[in-house]
Amino acid sequence: MSSAANAKPVLQGVKIRPRKGVQKATAKFEPTVFRDAFISVLAAAAPGNLDEISAKLDAAGNTLEYRRYAETLFEILIAGRLLAPGGTFLEDGTPASPFSIFQAQDDLASVRKHVDVFHKLMRRYKYLQRGFEDTLMNLLQYINKFTPEDTNKLAMATGLFCSSGLATLSVLSVLFKEHLVKEGLSLQFVTTVFKTYLIDQNVDQFGLNLYKAGMSDRLLDFFPPNKRDEDSFARHFEAEDMKLLVTFQNKKQLIMRKESVVENVKSLLEEGKITECLTYLKAQIKESGLAEPEFIPLVWTGMMASVDWGTRSDQIDNQILKQVQQYSKLIGAFCTSPKTEIALMQTIQVNFYEDARFIKQFRAVSQQLYKNDVLSESAILYWAEKGSKTQGRTVFMKQMEPFIHWLKNASDEEDDSEDEE
Repeated sequence: MSSAANAKPVLQGVKIRPRKGVQKATAKFEPTVFRDAFISVLAAAAPGNLDEISAKLDAAGNTLEYRRYAETLFEILIAGRLLAPGGTFLEDGTPASPFSIFQAQDDLASVRKHVDVFHKLMRRYKYLQRGFEDTLMNLLQYINKFTPEDTNKLAMATGLFCSSGLATLSVLSVLFKEHLVKEGLSLQFVTTVFKTYLIDQNVDQFGLNLYKAGMSDRLLDFFPPNKRDEDSFARHFEAEDMKLLVTFQNKKQLIMRKESVVENVKSLLEEGKITECLTYLKAQIKESGLAEPEFIPLVWTGMMASVDWGTRSDQIDNQILKQVQQYSKLIGAFCTSPKTEIALMQTIQVNFYEDARFIKQFRAVSQQLYKNDVLSESAILYWAEKGSKTQGRTVFMKQMEPFIHWLKNASDEEDDSEDEE
């Protein structure tokens, strides 16, 4: 059979049009063409009429490919022009957009009104969110290419974007670039961002969002290397009337120091370096400025973390008493007042209540610490009357009853013998 007989019939004179989705996928990527069409939309609105601009942007999404050209769209809305490689503006004779963040007045009220246009646009086209954040990050790495006025407007806008949820504080991570930090540009920029952010959000929310962005312990990294210390941080932000941020940073640094102390105690005791641990702790309590009642929980927590606890209850019972005996001198070195002794008992109480493996050993541990002169009679009796935490109070008070009773009787007998003399 000939090949001609097997050929499929062809419909002559008919042009088959590809589906719309196929056309978009195979269409040539032309950001400058989109730019021209997009700027013409913005230019059609009355100058300065932001409500009309929002309406034009809303309608244009039906005809322009916002999804495909999201980066181009936001470069225009933020900077007014397209960026060339390296962060300079693309110079091809095209005029700047009549609307952009850079076209706003250099004051917060004007910038806020311009940011509202972004809110309206992204409420209508939610898929633009990711493209917006990516474009913002890309622009921030070139703040050294913009004028000081435009950079300040961008910083205020970024603060508003982040405080309102249009972007996350993670966009600031590009400002850790060495040349931006060294020139002081990163610090200047984030200072304006933080100041603007804290107008609309409290410092606790700010701290939470910093944590989510993985930046809560990196604020000092925005400072030039020769100013990367707590004193420089405090002086800088106090001069900017941002004492709340200084307080936040101090608390954060204190938490980090406490975590570090616990981890180092754990490591030293795991290696059997008790003397070295004692020396380290003496230095830390002096450097940190922590009072003993704040410091003793760190010693106890590090000690407990250093032990590879068994799985059987009888193993754990023996282990905990062995550890208390072994480290009593270490604990006692930082437990020299009744207030600290009560803090230690409260720490142990919370620890044992939260970890049920140790809950039955509270009295035995307290007795061991009493025997080794870490806890005094007066501290234990005060704990029983007023100082016990609410967590597990009933359980631990019942446990401690025989010991408390013995202490009270021993005290009464001593009083009676003194009277007889």
